[in-house]
Amino acid sequence: MSDGFAGTVTPSSENDLLRAFVDMADTLVDEYDVADMLHRLAKYCVALLGASAAGLLLADQRGGLEVVASSDESSRMLELLQLQTEQGPCLDAYHSGEPVVVEDLVAQAARWPGFVPEATSAGIRSVHAMPMRLRRQVIGTLNLFGRGRSPLTGSALSVARALADIATIGILQERAIRRGELLTEQLQHALNSRVVIEQAKGVLAHAGGLEMEVAFDRLRAYSRGHNQRLSEVAEAVARNELRPDEILGESAAD
Repeated sequence: MSDGFAGTVTPSSENDLLRAFVDMADTLVDEYDVADMLHRLAKYCVALLGASAAGLLLADQRGGLEVVASSDESSRMLELLQLQTEQGPCLDAYHSGEPVVVEDLVAQAARWPGFVPEATSAGIRSVHAMPMRLRRQVIGTLNLFGRGRSPLTGSALSVARALADIATIGILQERAIRRGELLTEQLQHALNSRVVIEQAKGVLAHAGGLEMEVAFDRLRAYSRGHNQRLSEVAEAVARNELRPDEILGESAAD
């Protein structure tokens, strides 16, 4: 760990800052590994903002928080400690959707009795926890730990928020793409199933001398009576794995 927060972004660090934003922005236009992106974010917070350590908590599909990235093992343990004790500035930031700034952890011992003693014994004195949010949706927190009592201020705070915002947008974009791919897959499956069902209707109509609508009713009745999906029954008929007379009965076989 470094000594604490730098507090401001100096001109000499502008090139590094620019590279960091370009690197994070790349996640919005190309395929990327979310875990690796968040790990880079934690490292940038330490290198550019002077935090002693940084970690990220991300909510799973059930709303439970998990440690997804950390600048080092010490910050990972601090995040795990909060999850185990179910208390700490990072959890408060997530549940409230608002930043939690702690200049002196020692003064907050009564607020988080399970977290503060362990954190201070590890040398942590200040915390800045920022919710990762887009409008009203909070997906996690970016958490910066310092050995000194100075929290992030000024330009450094703005940079931290901007980096967190980029990461948030990237994560939500990936989730939207995955949902879109799943929806596309489901729609394609429905379209493919419809083609097979039409084929099965044709087979049954031809075998039983029936109207297509009647053949479809027979197909549905069979699938329901045998507790099978309509698409599965239709596929079996189209592949000649299920004979028409098994569906239509003896009248169709005559």
